[in-house]
Amino acid sequence: MRQDLSGKMSKSIELQVLGKIKRSPRGTLFFVDSFTTIANAKSANKALERLVKSEELERVAQGIYVRPVIDDYIGKVLPGIEDIAVAIAKRDRATIVPTGSYAMYKLGLTTQVPLSIVYYTDTSARKIKIGKQSITFKKASSKNLAFIGEASMLAIQALRTIGKDQATDSEIKQIKKILKNENPKRLQHDLQLAPVWIRKIIAETK
Repeated sequence: MRQDLSGKMSKSIELQVLGKIKRSPRGTLFFVDSFTTIANAKSANKALERLVKSEELERVAQGIYVRPVIDDYIGKVLPGIEDIAVAIAKRDRATIVPTGSYAMYKLGLTTQVPLSIVYYTDTSARKIKIGKQSITFKKASSKNLAFIGEASMLAIQALRTIGKDQATDSEIKQIKKILKNENPKRLQHDLQLAPVWIRKIIAETK
């Protein structure tokens, strides 16, 4: 009798979890704690795992799930690694800033998608595996998180990765092209956060 009751409760939780997921657009990312109004973490986690087994959901990383977008030609389309990082930041109410080779990729300075994406953050440091890729969140100072321009932030982080006196003419040309679309006030604000040698390069792009 108890097993029957337990099974019915589990099924009820599973249906409620699936119902909430189906009310959101396909491609929306969910975490175990997205369902705290339905069940406790343990029960929600079990429901999500059952939904993965029944192929209603895909598990993209530990504790992160999605009902994939279905494309007519290529079938299931899973969220990109940046979508996952942004969803985690939103859940944690965290600020994140892309750094390193990923900043370079976002600017078009390299065509190779890095397997390891690194973000500065104001929350705890951690690493999350997403298939063959990974997201690393590095705890950073408030100065490294104070950028307000998307293009200028990426340009500064990319130049830091390239290194002083190492940027090629083509890289500087690409940065110059992208920064033309940056809000001048935001660019000016972000320049104050950059090392002097980066300020000089960016000042020449005006």
